[in-house]
Amino acid sequence: MVRHADECAGPTLEQIDRDGALQEAIGSVYGRSRADLLRSAALGGSALHAALTAPPVALGKRNRDVPILQFALTFERLQASFYTEAARLDAISRESGRWTRVIGAHERAHVRIIEDVLGRAAGPSPFFDFHGVTEDDAAYTKTAVAMEDLTTALLIGQLPALTSRALVSAFFSLLSVEARHAAWVRHTVGVLPVAMARDAPRSLAEVGRLVQSTHFIARPPRTTSRKRPPFTG
Repeated sequence: MVRHADECAGPTLEQIDRDGALQEAIGSVYGRSRADLLRSAALGGSALHAALTAPPVALGKRNRDVPILQFALTFERLQASFYTEAARLDAISRESGRWTRVIGAHERAHVRIIEDVLGRAAGPSPFFDFHGVTEDDAAYTKTAVAMEDLTTALLIGQLPALTSRALVSAFFSLLSVEARHAAWVRHTVGVLPVAMARDAPRSLAEVGRLVQSTHFIARPPRTTSRKRPPFTG
């Protein structure tokens, strides 16, 4: 039997989002009816992409939510690339690989949602260089813990600044997912899942400085020649 292309595109949204957190985020921005329709859509498939191509929140160029979303998108792209590269290289432990694949799928879904809300304002993704961290299990898991904790603090810090009620609701849904990511990774690597009774918020400037200190966002590698390579086929 020949399968439809979307059936081979990977796991469905419902399969990786068993507690419905991602569907809540989609429903907050796109509406509950559309979120219900996406349950069986394959991540990366045409059905999911088509359903999210029309941005539901009208964001003008001067809307002050735009810079917050752009920053959040850069950070989500960083996370998605981090987990995707680790899964592709397959140099980490089997246990780390298990949560890497699940969290990576979540982060890629987050990227898709924010890109579609921003539309053209999303801009291109920066180039990422993880300097071998994704090839060393100890360094990788330590970085993952720090990254998930930082994401939670970022979302907490930016929620009061959002002007759109729909985006506030969506950010709360993303926050709950990221907080569970942080607790999951902490638990699997033997770190106390919840260190304090209250998480401290982080400003965009604080998070920006921390991300900059990692040098994960880098310049694309320069090519040695502008000439096209000769055809050898």
